[in-house]
Amino acid sequence: MEKILVIDYGGQYTHLISRRCRELGVYSEIISQDTVLSHEYLVNVKGVILSGGPRTVTKAELQGPIRENITLFAELQIPALGICFGHQLLAKFKGAQLEAGGNPEYGMTNLKIIRAEGILQGLSETENVWMSHSDQVINLPDDLVPLAESRDGHIAAFSSKDGFLHGVQFHPEVAHTPKGMHILELFLRKICRCKEHWTPESQIDSIVKYVKETVGDGLVLMGTSGGVDSTVAAYLIRKAIGDRIFCVFVDNGLLRLGEREDVETAFNEMGFKHFITVDAGELFLDRLKGIEDPEEKRKVIAETFIQVFEEKARELEAIHGKFEFLGQGTIYPDRVESAATGKATAVIKSHHNVRLPDWMQLKVVEPLKDLYKDEVRQVGETLGIPEYMLQRQPFPGPSLAIRIGGPVTREQLEILRKADAILQETIIEDPSYSSIWQAFCVLLPIRTVGVMGDERTYDQVIVIRSVESRDAMTASVSRLSWNVLLKAASRIANEVKGINRVVYDLTSKPPATIEWY
Repeated sequence: MEKILVIDYGGQYTHLISRRCRELGVYSEIISQDTVLSHEYLVNVKGVILSGGPRTVTKAELQGPIRENITLFAELQIPALGICFGHQLLAKFKGAQLEAGGNPEYGMTNLKIIRAEGILQGLSETENVWMSHSDQVINLPDDLVPLAESRDGHIAAFSSKDGFLHGVQFHPEVAHTPKGMHILELFLRKICRCKEHWTPESQIDSIVKYVKETVGDGLVLMGTSGGVDSTVAAYLIRKAIGDRIFCVFVDNGLLRLGEREDVETAFNEMGFKHFITVDAGELFLDRLKGIEDPEEKRKVIAETFIQVFEEKARELEAIHGKFEFLGQGTIYPDRVESAATGKATAVIKSHHNVRLPDWMQLKVVEPLKDLYKDEVRQVGETLGIPEYMLQRQPFPGPSLAIRIGGPVTREQLEILRKADAILQETIIEDPSYSSIWQAFCVLLPIRTVGVMGDERTYDQVIVIRSVESRDAMTASVSRLSWNVLLKAASRIANEVKGINRVVYDLTSKPPATIEWY
């Protein structure tokens, strides 16, 4: 199968580049910058994309695997596209100069097209693009041709005269660059000459094969939340090994109103033979007592989550035999935001199904680890999973604990549950409801003055957060009806004891994350 390699230099958009390639029907595979490539490895590779990254191109950067790999691409005449840091890397490799730091460009930038050819064919004289850099390429060598520039004559795109090397200083992979997909498609189809059409559904057979080979005759204990990811993962595992999967739903005491009942009903209707509910709410709440830091909450929840699974496994294996595997619904965005690939310099937030505790005894099987959320839904549709399960909004593994600022208590949970239930009941009336990726409430650890019934109140604040997204890598604020927002705010303030103020979060991702904590 023909494919595109995406080399990860630690940029947070690396997996988004890969996702865009797949969206255009071309299979992409991400590799670490430390991977030493060979002629054999590059069989069927039609092109290479060098990602962005949070550092400066130095002489040291151009040594070892990086120089060897770029040299090999050139030798084999495999087209390469550098994005941001990758753009600077290819330019410096060819002898261009790099100027550090002096005139940074962040956010929306106007691009002036010098030559509308190659990867910029069909673009207008000026285009809007998304920039995020401080270093810049200057003084291109004779064999590199400038295609576009930004303010003050900054070189924003180039191609080599032989047509194999291309660079763009901006980010075509993000939605903020309107013609970004056009640019990527030109590179994939015109420059790399990719012909095959890859789809997520075409991966079902290989995923099933992976599960069969990984699990063999073993038993799988599946972490089941009822969300899209764990539901589709459970289906795929069952498709591979039949009823040797045991779906365990942990009620951690941090769930939304009615969540447990909804999940139990759904899995029974879908005919899973082994579905077990574990009531562990008291244990989780006890472990979380007094903890304010969200990363510490995640750590405690992760360790408790796995411990509960192991304990349930010991109970079940006395009846059914030994469990060796833990099924999980880990997807690509989970991994990139946990800095689990490449050399990202910082962990934005950890996830309970990535970087598991060292003492966990079960081996992990992750059918969806290379797919994005909308790809998971496509796979689910092909498998015949009920639509109402596939369209559920994402819900974080640490549950409501990371939507509460400050310590988690029963009282705070009760307030947040009621507010969130009111929000869900109200926003379903909005015409744009079907486009919402995620809508939820956040309880802030602050108090404000209010007036109710002619009396002064000093109560807490609820934030309403609603975003639209395709894959959670980027997200835009939902443009909810003003009347719907006012109705939700009024009901929450009047019906939820302890709340006297409701605000709406207007921040996109980036710069914010979707979740607050």
